[in-house]
Amino acid sequence: MSLSDPFDIFLTAPPGLEEVLQAEVTQAGFADPVVSPGGVTIRGGWPEVWRANLVLRGAGRVLARFGGFPVFHLAQLDKRARKFGWGEVLRPEVPVRVEVTCKRSKIYHAGAARQRIETALSESFGAQIAQDAPLRIKARIEDNYCTFSVDTSGESLHKRGHKEAVGKAPMRETLAALFLRQCGYVGDEPVVDPMCGSGTFVIEAAEIAQGLYPGRSRGFAFEQLARFDPDRWQDMRQADVPSVTALRFCGFDRDQGAIGMSAANADRAGIGHLCRFTCQPISALTRPDGPPGLVIVNPPYGARIGNKKLLYGLYGALGDVLKSRFSGWRAGVVTSEAGLARATGLQFKPPGPPVPLGGLKIRLFQTERL
Repeated sequence: MSLSDPFDIFLTAPPGLEEVLQAEVTQAGFADPVVSPGGVTIRGGWPEVWRANLVLRGAGRVLARFGGFPVFHLAQLDKRARKFGWGEVLRPEVPVRVEVTCKRSKIYHAGAARQRIETALSESFGAQIAQDAPLRIKARIEDNYCTFSVDTSGESLHKRGHKEAVGKAPMRETLAALFLRQCGYVGDEPVVDPMCGSGTFVIEAAEIAQGLYPGRSRGFAFEQLARFDPDRWQDMRQADVPSVTALRFCGFDRDQGAIGMSAANADRAGIGHLCRFTCQPISALTRPDGPPGLVIVNPPYGARIGNKKLLYGLYGALGDVLKSRFSGWRAGVVTSEAGLARATGLQFKPPGPPVPLGGLKIRLFQTERL
């Protein structure tokens, strides 16, 4: 396997938002992305793996499917795993852990299959197996075929490397980026979040406006793989030249602690100069100076935060403020309850698909221009 030999690269997405990620992948210049449940598949070599980790905002992980073979019983799995070309991808001195799933196959015991693969890796390749290793090999045995993938991201890609402080029920950066894209946000208009929490929507929007790579400040598991080229990777990272924007991005919250967290997170991300965070209730929300843009908000749903009965008044107040003070703006409201969305009194388009989040199903409700 050379640096550029193509293989399948699977980009994970929250169920329901695969097509939104596909649109981002296409815009980022990756060829022929194909949607499947839970993500998007592209073809490419290791440089495409590195770039996907670096530039994609909506992908949760980047899995490189680097090989496989037919297998019908454990002895065959053992034999073929020992002959497999692990050295094309792995370095023997880097510890790995193995995860196995079995589906519609004669091998149905994932634990036994994992033991065989681990033993083969250890005895034939000299790999150190460690259950806490950051490098993960995933084996999927489906329809009697074993496919090997390596999780090239390491920590989930929502961990951009900037957010040290989070509040209750934080919105993941990857999910926020996909909801912004669903709203048609491309970085050319201001964004306001009236209940900003730890500032995720505001910070993502400001980074998009500046054209910053989401993975610019963190490390990745692929840096421990055999085909990693540090010089080429450094060139790729240095191609991240921020653009200049006159837009400003505003977050508000009635919790002073949340405002402090948001400002600190924005400063760590290097876009604090573009963001303004203010402690105030919904009733004090006013339209910022400048062109109209997008109001996007992830209010409490009542399941984990707040009493649902009391929330109808909060959503109603939000709708009143937006209708009276944000003429010409668009609005996006993320909630698990269609009834709460209706309580705003806003005219929504058909809601987006349900997206699993912490045991709930949330949706994006968005308006045309107010």
